[in-house]
Amino acid sequence: MGFMLQIRPDVLKKLREDYPPGCKVELIEMFEEPRKDMVPGLTGEVLMVDDAGGVHIAWANGSTLAVSHGIDVIRRID
Repeated sequence: MGFMLQIRPDVLKKLREDYPPGCKVELIEMFEEPRKDMVPGLTGEVLMVDDAGGVHIAWANGSTLAVSHGIDVIRRID
């Protein structure tokens, strides 16, 4: 059975301020992602930040894989 990490409300608020829908991001590192098309430098557009702090992104390669706060690394580029 999986588990969901709890994210502090202030951290979630900051994530949503930093990554609003429509902003552009670049992938710096995705921890243990086996997909070969999720490479550093890949760009995308933020769709939303979920209640667990996952930043959902429409990537340039067609993927809509989310990044996990505190595990994966992205940076805003717009």
